Order: sequence, then structure tokens, then C-alpha cells
Amino acid sequence: MDEKDVLQQEFDLDALINEVKNMSDEPGSALTGETSEVQATKDEATPAEAEPENTQPEEEAVEEAVEEAVEEAVEEPAPEEMEEVPAQQLPTEEAEPPVTSDTVRIDTLPDTKPVVRHAAPVEEEPEEAETPEEQEAPETPVQPEQAEPFSDSWEPEYEQPIAEYVPAAPIAFRPKSRLREIKKKLVNGPEKQYYILSEVGLGKLQIAIFFSLLVVLLSAGATVMYALGKVSENRMRLMVFSQFFAMLLSAGLGCFQLLEGVTDLFKKRFSLNTLLLITFVLCCADGILCLQQLRVPCCAAFSLQMTMSLWSAYQKRNTQLGQLDTMRKATHLDGLCVQQTEEEGRKIILRCQGEVEHFTETYLDSPKGEKFLSVYALVVVGISIGAGVLAGILHGFSAGLQVASVTTLAAVPASIFVIFSRPMAVLERRLHHLGTVLCGWQGAWGLTGKVTYPVDHSDLFPTGSVRMNGVKFFGQRQPDQIISYATALIKQDGGTLEPLFNQLLESRNGIHYTPTEFNRYEGGIGAQINGEPVLAGTLRFLKTMGVEIPEGIRVSQAVCVAVDGELCGLFAVTYERNRAAVAGLASLCGYRKLKPVLLSKDFMLSSEFIRSSFGVNPKKMQFPDEETRRQLQAQKPEEDAQALALVTKEGLAAYAYAVTGARSLKTATKLGLVIHLIGGILGMLMMLVLAYLGETRLLTPANLFLYELIWMIPGLLVTEWTRSI
Repeated sequence: MDEKDVLQQEFDLDALINEVKNMSDEPGSALTGETSEVQATKDEATPAEAEPENTQPEEEAVEEAVEEAVEEAVEEPAPEEMEEVPAQQLPTEEAEPPVTSDTVRIDTLPDTKPVVRHAAPVEEEPEEAETPEEQEAPETPVQPEQAEPFSDSWEPEYEQPIAEYVPAAPIAFRPKSRLREIKKKLVNGPEKQYYILSEVGLGKLQIAIFFSLLVVLLSAGATVMYALGKVSENRMRLMVFSQFFAMLLSAGLGCFQLLEGVTDLFKKRFSLNTLLLITFVLCCADGILCLQQLRVPCCAAFSLQMTMSLWSAYQKRNTQLGQLDTMRKATHLDGLCVQQTEEEGRKIILRCQGEVEHFTETYLDSPKGEKFLSVYALVVVGISIGAGVLAGILHGFSAGLQVASVTTLAAVPASIFVIFSRPMAVLERRLHHLGTVLCGWQGAWGLTGKVTYPVDHSDLFPTGSVRMNGVKFFGQRQPDQIISYATALIKQDGGTLEPLFNQLLESRNGIHYTPTEFNRYEGGIGAQINGEPVLAGTLRFLKTMGVEIPEGIRVSQAVCVAVDGELCGLFAVTYERNRAAVAGLASLCGYRKLKPVLLSKDFMLSSEFIRSSFGVNPKKMQFPDEETRRQLQAQKPEEDAQALALVTKEGLAAYAYAVTGARSLKTATKLGLVIHLIGGILGMLMMLVLAYLGETRLLTPANLFLYELIWMIPGLLVTEWTRSI
């Protein structure tokens, strides 16, 4: 017998009543509830008076109690009280609920067939037992049986179809958490250093430079008057004393530079300031002899070198302030790093994620050329002392001391003190307006050499710089179809026109097509869409492909669409020139070993278009083939790549000027170093010849000062090289 038959079994009420009567006479009856309690009470109260036969009133009471118990057992529950009980939660015989005082146990009756409960399968839900009243009720439509949720045969039902899955938008490259981290590092690093350096200020250096320059002018004027014979003999002692005092005053103004020369010695370095300190000692010794011999000392040349040393310190501090100010105002940091390519000897510049540590750990580093200058300064000291000893042996102690002091001055042109600091200061002022900083001299040297710089369409035309002026349709085709075809091609190609055509298609609620057999050509693209050949490109491209163009169409910048060899649409497009893009691209095309490569797949960005829009020679740019473009686009910076320059603003100029500025800086320092070394070596050779010949009368302060001025002209001009980037 199945479960349904068992649950629908009808009880024989008469047989049940008779059985209850027979069981009530036996001790230990199985009846429970109110009837059992009453009978038990009577047995306990009068055990001797209990009779085997029951009276009629007692039989009627028992019958009424049994009828009430049966009615309660088979009573149909209310609809709101009915609950579906899963098969797993059905009580078993081993875990039977306790019997309460208001419950009659029916399953122990002998004439009643036992109710067998079968465990329902997992995928089926148990059904409620039907009572006689339910059988007499009108039939209701039977609901189909549902499988257990999340089982093997379970299938979910939905009232509405599921929409197409739309993937979540990618996380932005610069989340707020990164911005907070950058700001925290900037506050603890560059901003803190900026305020510390600002408290020191530039005022004292400016005052020292002003008075030192005034001393130079007065000393030079007195020297010129002496050379022209305008100083009488009775004023020679005053002349010599004033020059000697001016030299001491100049040394007092640059005392920090002389102290720096001393500290460099303790750091086992021999810098230009150390050489300046030795020059001052020799000039003071020679000045004492000048007071005795009434000979004018070389005060003007020494004061000029001291002024240039102070100017170098001023430019270094000003450069640090500018770089720290740029960093502390940054809202984001992008970096430029260098990676080797498969092409031998050529590097590619990639954009990477910049870190504050890339700047703070490098911006105080010294240039590589300073080590060479240290060696040169040490050589100058040796040669000067040697020339002095030679002159002293040949012509006396006074001539030897004079030759030694003059040789140290002639071997070091005054502008040699600023060959590193001034080009960097000039470049920093240019980069400060663009929000760019170089990561020290290491970054400047790393961005030089044979370099490939990839340029994308977003660099040339940022978002919002491309606009659609109008649309014209030809032929009998629907405009919405032409727009859908054009958008499908442009979307497959990518580039600056993709967001423009996507917006146009969405505004007209057009259809999205997927092109097949897609091909790129010079000046256009083509594919099969909906079984039809579609071409999109410039007017010249369509004419080349054999499409008939109506007369009178004269549009310089337009996207023309042809379907099945027939012109169907013309979309006039305007490219707004971006000043940062124009300046950046012109700067990149101005260097021989720097090769900008256009990675954009936009068919509108042809060589003629680049020439007309940006005014640069397209021959200096490279338009690679598809394979080369794919290889360059696949180049990614390493995770631990060191940023050589940091950019805090958007725009091609901010990135391009970092590269071209680094190249100009390296050129200026190298050329300046060569020029000053030539001047210094010539000066030492002349001093050696004069020392050997004993022509000390030619070692006048006027001749030495003039020699310094002559070599300062090319030296200062070279430092201006970084302005033209």
C-alpha cells in the first residue's frame, strides 16, 4: 500500500467504539487523554467496587469521548495553518514525540491498520494527507510536482527572461586609496622638506651674491684704471690695500662655500669649493707680498669665481624648492621608465606607476660629471704648485708664489661652477609649469641615448577634442543602417572616432553589428557586415577603391561610408588642436636619436594629416606596420621599474618635455664641461710657459680678469641650452 492510500484510509467508527469498550475493562489499558484519566481515578478510588460490566451512562460517555478524539484526529487543518514539511523532517518511529494529556493514541488500537510512512525521495516534496472532507470537496487544478531546489533535476522558473550579463566596470587606475597614500607620502616627504628649505630661504644667498657682484665690479674698475695708468704712485698703497680688503670681503660673503670646501675634504672629496679655498689661501699669501712690493693682487678674478660659486649654490637651492613644490601639489603620479627592446642599442620609453620614493631617493644625487671635476681640481692644484716651485727656483720666492696663485685662477674659468646647476635650474623652471620633475641626475641620464617614444591617439587628441559637425546621407538606404554599419567598422578599428560614433548610435537606438573579414588599408578600413561589403575612410581612399563620388563634395576632414561600392554616408569631423599635444610632438621630432612612433590605428591620422595639424615633418615620425605596432603595444613596464621622471599633470607635453629636457641637459653639461676644460688647460699651459720664461710682468690682474671673461661667454651660453626644448 502506498503512502497516498494509507493517508486516505477511512476509519470504521463502530469497530473502534467496540474495541475501546473491551479495552476499558482491562487493567493497563492503552487509552490516554481525559477518558483514561477518569477511568484511572475511578479504579484508584473504589478498587473493590469495580465491576466487569459498564453501565449505560458510562458507555455513552466513553462513546462521546472517543467520537470527539476521532474528530479531532481527522479534523482538516485551516488553510492558513497548513505548512509543507520536507521529507527529511518527518518524524520517525525511533524519535517519537511525547504523548500529552489531550492526545488519544490511535495507532495502538488492534483493529486499526497501522499507518506506514515511507521516506520521500530527495527530489520530491511530501504531500498533505487528504481527509474525507477533502475528498468530497470540489477538485482543484493539481500543481505540477517541483523538484527539490538545487538538486540534479531542479530547474529554476522565471517570470521574465534574464537580461544579458554585463560585466562590472574595471577598477579605476587611481582609486581614492592610492590618492590618500600618495598624499600621505607627499606630506611626510616633499612637503615637509619644502617647508624646511623655505625657512632657510634664498634671501641670504641673494644678498651675498649682490654684494659679491658689487665687489667684482669695483675691483674690476680699479684694475682697469691701474692698467690704463690712471692710478698715481702716491695712491698705489691705497690701491693695493683696497684690493686686498675687497678680496677678504668677498671671501667673507662666501664663507659658507669655503666651509663646504673644508667639509668635502673630511668626506674624502675634492670639489671645486675645495680648490677655491686653496686659491684663496694662495691669493692671500700673494696679497701680503703685494702690500710690500706695491703690486696689485688678483682680487677681481677671485671675487668673480666666488660670485659664481654663490650663484651655483643659489640655483641648486632654487631647483630643489621648485621640484619639491611640484611634488607637494601633485594629485596623481605617473612615471616614465626605460626598457630595452629587441632592436640592438635602442630603448623604449614606457609609462609606469610613479612612486614618491623614486624622487626623494634621487633628487639630491650629484651628477656623474662632478667626479671628473674633482679629479680635474686635484690635478690643477698639483700643476699650480709645480709651476710655482719651478718659478720660485728660477726667479725667486715672490715670483713662485705669484705664479702659483695666478695658475689656480687661470686653470678654472669662473663659469665652470655653474655648468651643472644652471642648466638644471633653467630646465626645472620649464618643467615646473608642466607639473614634471626629473628623478635626479640618474633620471636625466637614463632618458638619453637611442630611444623610441610611443605616441597614441589619446596623446594627440584627448577626450573631447574630436567633434562631429554634420552628417549627410546618399542613396536609398536607411540612415540608421548606415550609422550602424559605420559604427561597427569604427568600433572594430578603434581610435579617436570610436566614442563619437558609439554616442551617435546610442542616440538613435541603432543596431549593433559584428563585422567579418576586417581589413585595414592606407586611409580607410573595410569588412563584411550583414553579408554586404562596407568601406569607411577618407574621400581619397574611396576613390582609390573604385567608389563613385558625386561632384561638389569638398570636405577636408570627413569619414565616408560606402556599401556595396556605393557612397551612402558622409560624417564631417573636426579635430581640435591641443596646445600640449602640438608642443610635445614638435619637441619629440626635434632630436635625431629620439624616434617617436605612432601606435594609433586610426585611419584618419595619416602623415599628411599630422603635417597639417601639428606642423611637424612626418618623416621624423615612424608609422609602423601592424606587426611592429602589436609588438610595441605589448611592451609593459616591469613591476619594480624605476621611474626616471614623474608627471603630475595630463598632456603629451608633460611627458615629452621630460624626455627632451633630459637630453638637452646632458648635452649642455657635456658641452660645457668640454669648453671649460679647454679653457682651463690652455690657462695652465700659458702659466707654465710664463713661469719658465720668468715673464711675470704679463701676469697682471687685468689680463687674468679678461681671460676669465672671455671663457665665461661660451660657458654661460651653453647653460642656456635647456631653454630650447
